[in-house]
Amino acid sequence: MERREEQLKAFDRLLTIMDELREQCPWDKKQTMQSLRHLTIEETYELGDAILENDLQEIKKELGDLLLHIVFYARIGSETDDFDIADVCNTICDKLIDRHPHVYGDVEVADEDEVKQNWEKLKLKEGKTSVLQGVPAGLPALVKANRIQDKVSGVGFDWEKPEQVLEKVKEELMEFEHEISKGESDAIESEFGDVLFSLVNYARFLKINPENALERTNKKFSLRFKYLERKAAESNKSLHEMSLAEMDKFWEEAKNQ
Repeated sequence: MERREEQLKAFDRLLTIMDELREQCPWDKKQTMQSLRHLTIEETYELGDAILENDLQEIKKELGDLLLHIVFYARIGSETDDFDIADVCNTICDKLIDRHPHVYGDVEVADEDEVKQNWEKLKLKEGKTSVLQGVPAGLPALVKANRIQDKVSGVGFDWEKPEQVLEKVKEELMEFEHEISKGESDAIESEFGDVLFSLVNYARFLKINPENALERTNKKFSLRFKYLERKAAESNKSLHEMSLAEMDKFWEEAKNQ
């Protein structure tokens, strides 16, 4: 209980500071939900980077930045009497209780999959016309593909075994190769999308987050390429002046670092 009191005190301190900044700081007074939107997206990506790096101190800082944004939106909402931070908290609390009848009611579930299935059924009962209604249109395509597949899985539209999904990946690759041989760019792009979609689905079956996996590879590639650039500079050469064999030598060195 003592720690909970400290947590509530810290949250109250943040709310007080937010009120003071909104009333006294020229920059904070000027902000709107629209002006904060892109900053919130940036902060979310920064948190994602910190999580990928497993930098706990940075995660703590980035969580604070995101929490500030939540409090900021709630403060703006309170100024027009639309909602305040209490409404925000109570709304999510009510949703969590309603969506977890296996905790707050008499529903029994066997595992995580049943929890997800019940979650999607409850959302439809709340008036949503499609299980895909909760997938934001503005999500990056890779993240969106993962969310779409996760959503439809929640209502039972899914493969039964990972092996089946792998066969689908192979099938899509064959169709992709076929379109490449025909040379029609639109069809090639379409089939390439099918290959990516099937790979995202396979990743889900393997309990791999495709966005995290690709970003790890992005970071790995970037580190190796920067090593290659350093080695080229140490040799007083630009990359344009180096042969592919020379670059490949440094690339292999980078892989062994």
